[in-house]
Amino acid sequence: MPDTATFPGPGASNAAWRAFLHGLPGVDAVGLQERAARLGTRSIKESAKGFAIDTAISMIDLTTLEGADTPGRVRALCAKAAGPEPTDRSVPRAAAVCVYPDLVGTAVEALRGTGVAVASVATAFPSGRAPLEAKLVDTRAAVAAGAAEIDMVIDRGAFLAGDYLAVFEEIAAIREACGDAHLKVILETGELVTYDNIRRACWLAMLAGADFVKTSTGKVAVNATPANTLLLLLAVRDFLAATGRQVGVKAAGGIRTSKDAVKYLVLVNETVGPAWLTPRWFRLGASSLLNDLLMQRHKLRTGSYSGPDYVTVD
Repeated sequence: MPDTATFPGPGASNAAWRAFLHGLPGVDAVGLQERAARLGTRSIKESAKGFAIDTAISMIDLTTLEGADTPGRVRALCAKAAGPEPTDRSVPRAAAVCVYPDLVGTAVEALRGTGVAVASVATAFPSGRAPLEAKLVDTRAAVAAGAAEIDMVIDRGAFLAGDYLAVFEEIAAIREACGDAHLKVILETGELVTYDNIRRACWLAMLAGADFVKTSTGKVAVNATPANTLLLLLAVRDFLAATGRQVGVKAAGGIRTSKDAVKYLVLVNETVGPAWLTPRWFRLGASSLLNDLLMQRHKLRTGSYSGPDYVTVD
């Protein structure tokens, strides 16, 4: 675990950032993948399945991030997030609805009084290729419209070129622009090439002020995996031990079934402990997962699967 005395801060040179980040312990890729796979084989007791499914539902950021999104689609998604199963009030609500900045106002109005947060992707999502000034405008507009959470993407090009200072300063500037809104920093782990790079990007984001570190945009070939999520969990655990500041983790992209979701909950429980099994500290970014969770929940309660019209088609 790094010594806080070695942490670079605002004003540190690119050389200082390189020395710190490349001084982090190397990742044992084989060991990481084996541990993630081993944890993924663990079963949970039948009596705990209902708790696991409800916990997973409460952690979902229900997301629509398409060029064809309309206010009507966003309102429908908000209704589903606030009441996933209208005939059963015992079903937990989702954690948040995530939309593009121009639809934040629609989501805020639809979710008022429900307790479901509005999140917005900003900073030229999903590529991150835009001037900082444009990203700041994007962020401030989303916050002004009522977004309680901002999901930003890092400049992977700058990071891979070794310009760590530029990436740090950009995250810090977006963090300031967020004000009271939480900042989730998307690392886009599938484009960072190595596990060592993922660990470095995670520490860079946390030191710049991230409230959450997030695996992916869901828009690339490789998104959340058990191994890269485990690596983020290990990093936030070490960061908490070193600094006393807790940072959340969001696994996003490719998580479609209840079985998948439970594997991620086991990763959380076994790596950072049950205190993290809350939407405050762990999220699942998904668009199709909720339907499967609802069907599995119905199966647990009734003994049979529901018909094809039991859940809405997103």
